[in-house]
Amino acid sequence: MARNFLFFLVLFFTILGLFSTVVESLSRERVYLESQCRSAMYHDLCVQTLLPYMNKNAVPSPQRLAQISLASCLSKARVTRTYMNMLEKKLNQTGNSQDYQALEECVHQIDNGVDQITRSFKELQQMGTDGDENFVWHESNVMSWVSAALTDVTTCIDGITGDGIGRREKAMIKARFLNMKQLASNSLMMFTRFTTRYRASRGIKNP
Repeated sequence: MARNFLFFLVLFFTILGLFSTVVESLSRERVYLESQCRSAMYHDLCVQTLLPYMNKNAVPSPQRLAQISLASCLSKARVTRTYMNMLEKKLNQTGNSQDYQALEECVHQIDNGVDQITRSFKELQQMGTDGDENFVWHESNVMSWVSAALTDVTTCIDGITGDGIGRREKAMIKARFLNMKQLASNSLMMFTRFTTRYRASRGIKNP
């Protein structure tokens, strides 16, 4: 009886110790991300986006955090595009030409947004690999493309007003595009944080 009690007691404290270690590790990672995301317009979303990719054995670099943030934005943009294409086909079957044209324009804008964010992600991966003389050029491209994607998203949200689009679909469109807009905004912040530190460490002048 005493042996069983001792066994379960040891097991309990072992599990408790492991749990405390995990909690402590997550707390450290969250504190780190809180500091990295402090300038983000959507702070909580920034931490929530990056936390699953934290590694307790290695602190991700500012460039890596910017890549993760932009990749998350790209993933959301692609999912949103798929939803919009499905909705466009559905609306086309109803014969409401005015609302269909508005949605078709929105699909065109999300296509542009996906393309711009894709190019931005590829450009970000090149930064620092082909010489400091090209860094500012890459930086300018990423800033321009992500900003253009933000504009496209905002234009689409403002253009969805017709009655032919159901209330539920309208709410879904706005929610998806708003989330994409927030992710893009946070990505710009993380990117700026990375480029500012990189330029300072290399003595590269501001663009």
